[in-house]
Amino acid sequence: MEKVVFKDMIMNHKAILFGSIGTLVETSDLQRRAFNQAFSEAELDWNWNSEEYQHLLTKSGGCERVENYAIQRGVDIDAKQLHRQKTIIFDALMATEAILLRPGAANLISHALDNALLLAFVTSTSQTNIDAVFFALGDQIKRSDFNFIGNDTIVSNPKPSPDIYLKALAEMHLDAQDCIAIEDTEVSMQSALAASIRCIGFPGANTQGNDFSGAAFVTDHLSVDDLTEL
Repeated sequence: MEKVVFKDMIMNHKAILFGSIGTLVETSDLQRRAFNQAFSEAELDWNWNSEEYQHLLTKSGGCERVENYAIQRGVDIDAKQLHRQKTIIFDALMATEAILLRPGAANLISHALDNALLLAFVTSTSQTNIDAVFFALGDQIKRSDFNFIGNDTIVSNPKPSPDIYLKALAEMHLDAQDCIAIEDTEVSMQSALAASIRCIGFPGANTQGNDFSGAAFVTDHLSVDDLTEL
């Protein structure tokens, strides 16, 4: 396998684009627990175990995930309201749990800031979830570190549509070849690739089985000095 030194890759780029929340923090199990608590409060007999949740993550968008799950079971629910309650529960969990940046993310962000590389957080989740992430991380990172931060109101089409990445490129006045994206799920990676942006696969606990064959390489620890193409 050809070895790729990440430091050499980013020397020719102007920006590093962190994608979904999961590229910064490992929240998959918190998300799953929040969904299950919301289902319980709504008196639904749904309980997503880890295996089922991993399968559901093959499609992006929490509200759409709930809506499709209900349709498949012939249950009439208010998916938006249920998802709003899940978000409230998730934010409360984020405020009480000890949350750390994922391995290598802090060093990579520091390297970008020290070397005048632009940073973006190209997420299409809710502003409430984004606020919860920054609150939970405290002084580990700052909003001002990022030149662009997305949310679910910026574009109409969620990932895997490239719209949120195209919006980030436009607002930062960059071409796709200027950037490297980092994504934690196959479906979100497809969003970056559809925008013609090279992407690093950075799977989380519940996305290890995703197909990252379109990625430049895949890693479980971001490193400026020595990331290899798999």
